Amino acid sequence: MTDFKLEIAKQIAKAINIDELELKTYIEEPKDTKNGDYAFPCFRLAKELKKAPPQIANEIKEKIEIDNKTVEKLEIAGGYLNFYINKELLAKEVIEEIGKENEYGKSSLGNGKNVVIDYSSPNIAKPFHIGHLRSTVIGGALYNIYKYLGYNTIGINHLGDYGTQFGKLLEGYKLWGKEYNIEQDPINELTKIYIRINEACKQDENILNACRENFKKLEEGDKESVEIWQKIRSLSLKEFQKIYDLLGSKFDSWNGEAFYQDKMAEIIEILEKTGKLEKSQGAEIVDLSEKGIKTPCIIKKSNDSTTYATRDLAAIMYRARTYDFDKALYLTSYEQVLHFKQVFEVAKLLGLEEKYTKGLEHVPFGMILLPTGKMSTREGNIVKLEELLNEAIQRAKEIIEQKNPELENKEEVAKKVGIGAVIFSDLSASRLKDEIFEWDKILNFQGETGPYIQYTYVRTRSLLEKVETLPKTEEIKIENLQDEYSMKIIKLIYSFEDKLKEVTQKEEPSILAKYLIDLAKAFSSFYNENKIISENKQMQDARIYLSYSVGKVLKKGAELLGMQMPEKM
Repeated sequence: MTDFKLEIAKQIAKAINIDELELKTYIEEPKDTKNGDYAFPCFRLAKELKKAPPQIANEIKEKIEIDNKTVEKLEIAGGYLNFYINKELLAKEVIEEIGKENEYGKSSLGNGKNVVIDYSSPNIAKPFHIGHLRSTVIGGALYNIYKYLGYNTIGINHLGDYGTQFGKLLEGYKLWGKEYNIEQDPINELTKIYIRINEACKQDENILNACRENFKKLEEGDKESVEIWQKIRSLSLKEFQKIYDLLGSKFDSWNGEAFYQDKMAEIIEILEKTGKLEKSQGAEIVDLSEKGIKTPCIIKKSNDSTTYATRDLAAIMYRARTYDFDKALYLTSYEQVLHFKQVFEVAKLLGLEEKYTKGLEHVPFGMILLPTGKMSTREGNIVKLEELLNEAIQRAKEIIEQKNPELENKEEVAKKVGIGAVIFSDLSASRLKDEIFEWDKILNFQGETGPYIQYTYVRTRSLLEKVETLPKTEEIKIENLQDEYSMKIIKLIYSFEDKLKEVTQKEEPSILAKYLIDLAKAFSSFYNENKIISENKQMQDARIYLSYSVGKVLKKGAELLGMQMPEKM
């Protein structure tokens, strides 16, 4: 399809001799279509050209060559140049593109580029609670979208399967393991042990020291410690898989922290050779104060055990060598901003190519908080994700029973609607925003929600069932799609690929979620204002095809977010 922004930028570039690709980034889409389809803000050039924005706008308008086949009209409004795209051309291109067999909005933008996404990453032996939902669904959406734009995408579930907390768990298991039915209900029983050992550590310094010694033994390959650890890991993964199956989450690698146990010695050796590794209170650290980071990065603790940072550095080295990444994204809460600043800075000392250290990116997100504050497995105040998902499915089922008791495949539809509501609720908010957990808010099926998008899609499907066959694109009379309601939909559909690209530029899936709501709303207005099934065959064909186009984009967009679309509701 024609890149209208680029065409406009080319014309402006001829008038003011600035690179067209840079000018393209200046072009905006006015919220009110009365101000055109695209607006060029001349304020951006005022300092460089040393002229007032309205004067710049007038000068560009005088020099610019307008092709009426592409731009119908050009107007000046203060310091803006407003461009009105030829409606017929826009509608024709969108309809023809939708009609092609390829997936709409798919791109080759990322061809030849590798993106590693580290997401979900729960701690084994701990409940998979709603705090893990954000990393799982944000990372999953980014994974899908990068892949759709042509990137070779590698999804990594960097499990928290190592570290000092396992020293505690090993000690608790040794002391009281026989009292708990770990085989039958692993996560809940291990959580009880974990809470109990934490309490014991508060009361008895000797127990705390034994826990610290346990992790050191695990690092050294102590047979009993390794066997207990392997059992705990295996049982945990089986439990986690139940949740991943509900969410539809998939990963290309399950290499957790433990995978890097034998790869940390190289990291320490490299850092020693740089002369940047120094002793501090018995620990080994890298001082980052020269880089504006006051807190040093601890590489080895005083008891010689390693840290999260050491393992993350080993992971960076391994991923650079194995995946040759252009971009490596780390999806965690904003609580870890300092950690990743430290790790990314120390990674520059590892002798890696600059492309790898430049490609490292922490993608932080806000917390899901309880009304009483932060969740803590240690304190036992959490909301388990499996319970939330099952509750969502049950609530969706109850609504179906009330509104459409004769619906076929009620269980399947309830699952798609319930899980879709949870996923969309999370992804529709800006990722940096904290959320207070409220059952009714997360499971809201009314308003700007996942079920609203699913319902709109189902409505497009029911319209298609009313006609014998879908009209062919060459049969569509474009002049029947020139009304404001049709054109609003066409403009939105046209911008689908741009929205996907914007998601990857900002690592922000809420851009796609909000776009889908806008498209669903635009279709509702179109549906309410226009008679779609009518005696006028040409008008009906055009409107049916537009309805089909909306359904196609809604379905693909929802799938990219990780939702499934029911055919009936």
